[in-house]
Amino acid sequence: MATTPLPPSAPPKPSWDPRPLSSPRPWLRPTIRIRLTLLYGGMFLIAGVVLLTIIYLLAADVLQGSSKLPFQIIKMDYTLTDRTCDLPSQGSTTLFNEAVTRCMNHQRSLALDALLRRSLLALLGLAVLAFAFGYAMAGRVLSPLGRITRTARQVAGSDLSRRIELDGPDDELKELADTFDEMLERLDRAFTAQQRFVANASHELRTPLAINRTLLEVQLSDPQASPELAQLGKTLLATNERSEQLVEGLLLLARSDNEIVDRKPVDLAEVASQALEQVRTEAQDKGVTVRGVRAPVVVQGNGVLLERIALNLIQNAVRYNISEDGWVDVTTEAREGQAVLVVSNTGPVVPAYELDNIFEPFRRLRTERTGSDKGVGLGLSIARSVARAHGGRITAEPREGGGLVMRVVLPL
Repeated sequence: MATTPLPPSAPPKPSWDPRPLSSPRPWLRPTIRIRLTLLYGGMFLIAGVVLLTIIYLLAADVLQGSSKLPFQIIKMDYTLTDRTCDLPSQGSTTLFNEAVTRCMNHQRSLALDALLRRSLLALLGLAVLAFAFGYAMAGRVLSPLGRITRTARQVAGSDLSRRIELDGPDDELKELADTFDEMLERLDRAFTAQQRFVANASHELRTPLAINRTLLEVQLSDPQASPELAQLGKTLLATNERSEQLVEGLLLLARSDNEIVDRKPVDLAEVASQALEQVRTEAQDKGVTVRGVRAPVVVQGNGVLLERIALNLIQNAVRYNISEDGWVDVTTEAREGQAVLVVSNTGPVVPAYELDNIFEPFRRLRTERTGSDKGVGLGLSIARSVARAHGGRITAEPREGGGLVMRVVLPL
């Protein structure tokens, strides 16, 4: 089931609140490497400032330990080599000694200022080197984590054969990598067993059902069969067909829970149009009008599975509809770097608290188990699994006036 609020004429644009698939500025992420670099550089900078302060205070204490000269000038016979100090050429020796004292104090202040200025410049240069060295060392220390991350990403693409196989000292990072490898080994065995089970179940379940269908069709083709026997055969054939649908749905649900590895360009508008053609006859029989604008938008994925999403949503939208003046609107478009498929319909009023249940297998609105002729209760579960396997999502919203709005968002 799926729906958008639509007037009788043209459907309005549905409200859009996309969630970004990735950070808009990944270089601003506070990664562990950046934080370790800031930690190393910050500690070095703090230590340098403390050391510089101690050296400056010690130098100032030594240079300014005494404000008086350790000698007295008794005869003013000199030649100036630097105009920094203004010494009197005439006068008493007392005034001359005071002028020399002031000159020496001034020279000490200049020396301390020069020491502080050059020390700060040296500290700044060393701090830049420390940050660069810390960044390089942090990258080297964290390289095993990068290897683990790359392996995890490859495993996320259903490549469970990948292993980290980290070399080096037996430290915490190697222990983490070995534990991750062991987990991948168990997952690989479990996934292989699941694939084997699905293949065996596909054969073991389909074969007897196909045999039963053939026997029933042969029996129904017998012109000498009694009306009671013919009616019983039709009932059993419908039951057998329903069991086949259930088996196909369960197998498709099991296969679609894994991410799609072999991706090809698929036009979402073409997929939706193909699904509409398969449901058009059923919609006409129920008096449901199918409409909508489907703009071309190409995604990378599996065309058969994507068509299954559209088919399941449109079938639900047609079957769970009103008896008079019902409609189903199917649109495709690209928004915010994402492909969007929206299926909306008229129908009964759906409480918002019941929407979480409709994506669970064998559940419907107001009924926990299957028991109607509208399907086997796996359509929306399959649609959600296929959307997740393509890296997308599917959401349901109640439509004002009745019905639902089903929105499928896939990455481009």
